[in-house]
Amino acid sequence: MSTEELKLQIFRQVDALDANKLRELHGIMRNFINSNKNIDDWAQMSDSEKQGIEDAISELSQGKCIVHNDVMAKLARKFNRA
Repeated sequence: MSTEELKLQIFRQVDALDANKLRELHGIMRNFINSNKNIDDWAQMSDSEKQGIEDAISELSQGKCIVHNDVMAKLARKFNRA
Protein backbone atom coordinates (compact mmCIF):
# COMPACT_ATOMS: atom_id res chain seq x y z
CA MET A 1 0.00 0.00 0.00
CA SER A 2 1.42 3.37 -0.98
CA THR A 3 1.72 6.29 1.41
CA GLU A 4 -1.08 8.10 -0.39
CA GLU A 5 -3.38 5.08 -0.14
CA LEU A 6 -2.58 4.69 3.55
CA LYS A 7 -3.35 8.37 4.23
CA LEU A 8 -6.65 8.09 2.38
CA GLN A 9 -7.61 4.96 4.29
CA ILE A 10 -6.76 6.63 7.61
CA PHE A 11 -8.70 9.76 6.62
CA ARG A 12 -11.80 7.71 5.77
CA GLN A 13 -11.62 5.79 9.03
CA VAL A 14 -11.21 8.98 11.06
CA ASP A 15 -13.99 10.71 9.13
CA ALA A 16 -16.40 7.89 10.09
CA LEU A 17 -15.76 8.18 13.86
CA ASP A 18 -18.40 9.54 16.23
CA ALA A 19 -17.52 12.57 18.36
CA ASN A 20 -16.40 10.59 21.43
CA LYS A 21 -14.13 8.27 19.46
CA LEU A 22 -12.73 11.25 17.56
CA ARG A 23 -11.81 13.01 20.83
CA GLU A 24 -10.21 9.80 22.10
CA LEU A 25 -8.21 9.40 18.90
CA HIS A 26 -7.11 13.03 19.06
CA GLY A 27 -5.66 12.45 22.53
CA ILE A 28 -3.89 9.29 21.43
CA MET A 29 -2.43 11.01 18.38
CA ARG A 30 -1.35 14.06 20.38
CA ASN A 31 0.42 11.82 22.88
CA PHE A 32 2.05 9.82 20.10
CA ILE A 33 3.24 12.89 18.19
CA ASN A 34 4.47 14.71 21.30
CA SER A 35 6.16 11.72 22.92
CA ASN A 36 9.90 11.63 23.16
CA LYS A 37 9.83 7.86 22.70
CA ASN A 38 11.97 7.50 25.80
CA ILE A 39 11.37 4.26 27.67
CA ASP A 40 13.68 5.12 30.53
CA ASP A 41 10.66 6.03 32.69
CA TRP A 42 9.25 2.52 32.24
CA ALA A 43 12.57 0.94 33.18
CA GLN A 44 12.67 2.97 36.39
CA MET A 45 9.18 1.96 37.53
CA SER A 46 8.55 -0.66 40.17
CA ASP A 47 6.88 -3.92 39.20
CA SER A 48 3.69 -2.84 40.98
CA GLU A 49 3.60 0.45 39.03
CA LYS A 50 4.07 -1.42 35.75
CA GLN A 51 1.34 -3.90 36.71
CA GLY A 52 -1.03 -1.05 37.57
CA ILE A 53 -0.53 0.51 34.16
CA GLU A 54 -0.96 -2.83 32.39
CA ASP A 55 -4.15 -3.51 34.39
CA ALA A 56 -5.53 -0.07 33.48
CA ILE A 57 -4.81 -0.63 29.78
CA SER A 58 -6.52 -4.02 29.95
CA GLU A 59 -9.61 -2.54 31.62
CA LEU A 60 -9.79 0.23 29.03
CA SER A 61 -9.59 -2.26 26.18
CA GLN A 62 -12.49 -4.18 27.77
CA GLY A 63 -14.59 -1.02 27.94
CA LYS A 64 -14.37 -0.82 31.73
CA CYS A 65 -14.05 2.94 31.91
CA ILE A 66 -16.05 6.07 32.63
CA VAL A 67 -16.02 8.93 30.14
CA HIS A 68 -14.45 12.13 31.50
CA ASN A 69 -17.57 14.20 30.80
CA ASP A 70 -19.70 11.74 32.81
CA VAL A 71 -17.35 12.00 35.79
CA MET A 72 -17.37 15.80 35.61
CA ALA A 73 -21.19 15.92 35.36
CA LYS A 74 -21.54 13.61 38.36
CA LEU A 75 -19.19 15.76 40.41
CA ALA A 76 -21.02 18.93 39.34
CA ARG A 77 -24.32 17.41 40.51
CA LYS A 78 -22.75 16.24 43.75
CA PHE A 79 -21.43 19.68 44.55
CA ASN A 80 -24.46 21.53 43.12
CA ARG A 81 -22.52 23.21 40.34
CA ALA A 82 -24.61 22.07 37.40
